[in-house]
Amino acid sequence: MPYQWPTDTDFAHWELDVVDRGCSVCGRRMYICDHRYRHIHTLDGPVELVCKLNHCPDPRCAGHAKTKSPEIEASIAPPYWAIGWDVFCWIGHRRFSRHSAIPQIRDDLLDDHNIKLSDDVISNYIHRYQAMLAARQQDPEVLRRQYASVKDLILTIDGLQPEKGHETLYVVRELTQKRVWFGEALISATTDEVQRLVAKAREWTDSLGKQAVLWLSDKQDAFVTAIAAEFPDVPHRYCDNHFLRDVAKPVLEADSHAKVQMRRRVRGLRKIEQAVLKQQSIQASNSRTEDDPQTAVTVIAEPGNAPVAKIDSANAVVLDYCAAVRGILNDDQGGPLHPPGLRMAEALDDVGESIQRNLDEKKGDSPKSSSDAWLTASTEVSTKSAGNKRRFENTSRTSKR
Repeated sequence: MPYQWPTDTDFAHWELDVVDRGCSVCGRRMYICDHRYRHIHTLDGPVELVCKLNHCPDPRCAGHAKTKSPEIEASIAPPYWAIGWDVFCWIGHRRFSRHSAIPQIRDDLLDDHNIKLSDDVISNYIHRYQAMLAARQQDPEVLRRQYASVKDLILTIDGLQPEKGHETLYVVRELTQKRVWFGEALISATTDEVQRLVAKAREWTDSLGKQAVLWLSDKQDAFVTAIAAEFPDVPHRYCDNHFLRDVAKPVLEADSHAKVQMRRRVRGLRKIEQAVLKQQSIQASNSRTEDDPQTAVTVIAEPGNAPVAKIDSANAVVLDYCAAVRGILNDDQGGPLHPPGLRMAEALDDVGESIQRNLDEKKGDSPKSSSDAWLTASTEVSTKSAGNKRRFENTSRTSKR
């Protein structure tokens, strides 16, 4: 469906003429036989291209029936497109360099350049950009220039399956230049299919006139067999990332189990927060009533909507402790070298030691009225914490091991 331009569009007019006006058959000078009008979007605004069409004036010449278009037209916009190369490259850069989503690209085009394109049209341009980029990256001449100063090649192959049952995308990369050579989606990772990809990598290596000195992979059986067949004298090593991930599986499973056990022991945060916030609400209500005894105020306290009143320092400390513990329990970041369960145990130990120091400092002092809510709401929790302190420390030590 052709692009629908608004009737009030203000176009900039560009006239394009044929540079070489000699007939390719008889050599006679061609003349203008017609004009073609074409509208495109550019980053500088809408443009109307006036293309002067030429053909040979001799009716007996074979070139008379052929019409020649201005050579420069193809450098402004591809045939039949509603956008120029500058808009096309802008879309590709936003998608693959800034990783913008298609709706965001659509909105940015409209806001910044007043270019209105649908999501389907932008998606189509992105697919064409991918095809052109892949063709450019696999251009033999471009590869030879990039690898002119490289002596040896280090190759790697790996697969990624988006979801179970879907095709797996296998990618071959060269690590000295950090360049993706090619990729292909395979339904099954049979030895024959994988060996076909490895054979293609060998063809690329031979075409560059270089030598592969090392292969890296996760050492699936198909990878081992295919690489040994196509690169018989090249060492094949285990990828460090895959090796560490496989070795760490038992550790991460034990770490995950330890996190579950620790979360079961730390309970009652919500009850403590509700009790403190309820007391703050009562204090705020009493404070406003004292200022204006004839006015009754009902204050509803929520964790994110505390009443505007003078907050007792002890209450603030209790809420800070609750927020810190909640953040610790929800922290799942880390990896094989920094398991989240170990960091969780260490952080909870720090919180427990901090609370104990505060309690030790307050021993012998009369409790403040503002801390009654903490004592009342945390009776069960603090009792369990005091009685199970040794078991909690054993759990932490277990998770650290």
